[in-house]
Amino acid sequence: MVSKIFTPITSAAAANGAGNETNVGSARFVLVQNSSASGSEVLVTLRTSADVTIGTFYVPGDSSLIIKKATTDTVFAADGNVYFTAVTVTTI
Repeated sequence: MVSKIFTPITSAAAANGAGNETNVGSARFVLVQNSSASGSEVLVTLRTSADVTIGTFYVPGDSSLIIKKATTDTVFAADGNVYFTAVTVTTI
């Protein structure tokens, strides 16, 4: 069985709204965590450094996922309950 583990390399930080977008320390891999206890899904947007939207996705409430992005791409959420952490990913 192949497993993937991650190691945080920055502190978790919220990026609520387009005006607060972040490249998460120029990370290639980003842990996206929705801490909403109500279980509400939250929209996350991934954009290029030129502010062109690459795509959007929803993160279910009280869950997390890892995305891959270019180091200059930015992310932001539509809610302050979503946190972004730069991580490294290792396959074992």
